[in-house]
Amino acid sequence: MAIGALLGSALLAVPVTAHATAAPAPASAPASAAVSAAAVGLDDPAKKDIAMQIVSSAENSSLDWKAQYKYIEDIDDGRGYTAGIIGFCSGTGDMLDLVEYYTQVKPGNVLATYLPALRKVDGSDSHAGLDPNFTKDWAKAAQDGEFKKAQDHERDRVYFNPAVKQGKSDGVAALGQFIYYDAIVMHGDGTDSTSFRNIRKRALSKAKPPAQGGNETTWLNAFLDARVWAMKQEEAHSDTSRVDTAQRVFLKKGNLNLNTPLDWKVYGDSFHIG
Repeated sequence: MAIGALLGSALLAVPVTAHATAAPAPASAPASAAVSAAAVGLDDPAKKDIAMQIVSSAENSSLDWKAQYKYIEDIDDGRGYTAGIIGFCSGTGDMLDLVEYYTQVKPGNVLATYLPALRKVDGSDSHAGLDPNFTKDWAKAAQDGEFKKAQDHERDRVYFNPAVKQGKSDGVAALGQFIYYDAIVMHGDGTDSTSFRNIRKRALSKAKPPAQGGNETTWLNAFLDARVWAMKQEEAHSDTSRVDTAQRVFLKKGNLNLNTPLDWKVYGDSFHIG
């Protein structure tokens, strides 16, 4: 989905500092920072599943994220085809990386023949060399367990793991780690002003994360302010409800650990996880 996905694993904007749980919170940090840092992270399997459901509510208008491996369409956002569980795009490099990885683990798969075309359309919204059968073959590939594993692998490598790592470094709990994850999914972590690293940099000009002695809620509000600014820079992302009526709702309730039950809205649709 993200423009910066081409950068692959080089996602973190700053050197990762010591893990937030490796030492007591600084004396100047509020007690809540130490409590949150010690809580279950987004990489806990149950929390990760919640994260996937919330992202799917925004990306696919459904909580059934496991039904999205086969999803593919051009949503006219300038990124070509958008597909799979995290919105891999033919125009942003992450779909190419996915199919290359899938072909490494399963040579001769149904999508392997599209690799030359995917390399050519990277960076554009072109379907050249993909139509008319790419969408049909994507859905066929999605019936293969190895392709599902490949999607999981690339989601974790490019988006999920870097977000959680940066979140733990900053001393934020599961909600903050999710807020980072959703930002990387949409914006990537390239060098442009709306990338994850630069959203974080903009937030740092207004507040400090818990690992630097800041208040967690204040920091996450600053980050979301910067995220909303980034979203409004592009028409395709100008609807900020995935922040306003979802992430802000959790934050205002003080649900820093992203505990259920959860109720939110995205693009006007209501969702609930019990």
